Amino acid sequence: LWMVEDQRFSATRPDVLVYQSDELDEDSTFSGRVLANLFVATSGTDSDFVVKLIDVYPGNAPDFNPGVRMGHYQMLLSAEVFRAKYRNSFAKPQPMVPNKPTAIRIDLRDKSHRFLKGHRIMVHVQSTWFPVIDRNPQVFLNIYEAKESDYRKALQRIYRSRTFPSHLVLSKIENMP
Repeated sequence: LWMVEDQRFSATRPDVLVYQSDELDEDSTFSGRVLANLFVATSGTDSDFVVKLIDVYPGNAPDFNPGVRMGHYQMLLSAEVFRAKYRNSFAKPQPMVPNKPTAIRIDLRDKSHRFLKGHRIMVHVQSTWFPVIDRNPQVFLNIYEAKESDYRKALQRIYRSRTFPSHLVLSKIENMP
């Protein structure tokens, strides 16, 4: 059910960054590869970064059935988690340098979706997706061998500047009549 669950529960968490477009003036179709190019830092030596692409329904959307409120519903279109230690190679993981801005590319795979007029495009960025994905101890080690004492608090940063321009890449196609 987590793939179809309304994402509002996530959007209200204080550790989730939420970016949202204005209401769309017309239907907009996107098709192809979805990439998140992030510039990140962590105070630890490893961290997870999760990116979600979401279609937000307008506030006046009719309810689907009793119990499923569709006004402002946040429909998950695509999501991916990326463990930072694999940013350069899945075969040879490397620790993060604490607090150093680092480029990470997250491939959310190919998607085709039409955002309808009045809807909004939303992106969530977070550093945990437990219990869907196991917890990261924020320390460079084999997570499957981690002991309770290995887990540390860490501060994650997402940079958004001219020097470190984190962004999402979507391919818009011309809408057909």
